[in-house]
Amino acid sequence: MAQSPAPAVSGKDPRVVNRARFELELEFVQALANPFYLHSLAQQGILNQPAFVNFLEYLLYWKEKDYARFILYPHALHHLELLQHAQFRIDIAKDEWREYLNQKQYDHWRTWREPHRLRPSNTKDETAALPVDDANATV
Repeated sequence: MAQSPAPAVSGKDPRVVNRARFELELEFVQALANPFYLHSLAQQGILNQPAFVNFLEYLLYWKEKDYARFILYPHALHHLELLQHAQFRIDIAKDEWREYLNQKQYDHWRTWREPHRLRPSNTKDETAALPVDDANATV
């Protein structure tokens, strides 16, 4: 009995190859949102390698509108921009810089959707400073 020919290797289809590359690069760029990951890369000396620095520069295309829409963690793009600077690549290897970046990121996430924090604190209505429960809010 003759065997049927092996199925074509999916890696040879340019669409499959491009999609795999897109997914890999997207996953990597999003990992850059994690200050602990950046710190680890710096401590391993990866951020000092010229080939890696070139790769980081290449990845700047993710800041374009057509690609940025796939990013779930916007800090990734901010960190990608910071990684373009040699001084940041040196500083992120230090524990205090990792903690500073982590705290700044946490503070941003903690407050960025709280419009009541943006209101002036000198209002006469004390309830204006209380969080709004969107489910019970009336218009």
